Amino acid sequence: MPFYTYMVRCADGTLYTGWTLDVDKRVAAHNAGRGAKYTRSRRPVRLVWSRAFPTKHDAMHWEWQIKQMPRAEKEALCQSLPKEMV
Repeated sequence: MPFYTYMVRCADGTLYTGWTLDVDKRVAAHNAGRGAKYTRSRRPVRLVWSRAFPTKHDAMHWEWQIKQMPRAEKEALCQSLPKEMV
């Protein structure tokens, strides 16, 4: 079972990063107001990047790494890598 790290773009243009087992279900939860507190007031969100990992640890590690990046690097990541929907 793969684990995913993902980024969504909020309605205000900000980026939110998280990890999940099911990207589509998680994005739907964000848009229904049941996602992270950060995204509740910034709906709707749309998926801009995701990547599958073999372990939860790997997905959480990438989430942490992305959250440490400056915005310009996050934007470059969104542009350079296609969304992976496995």
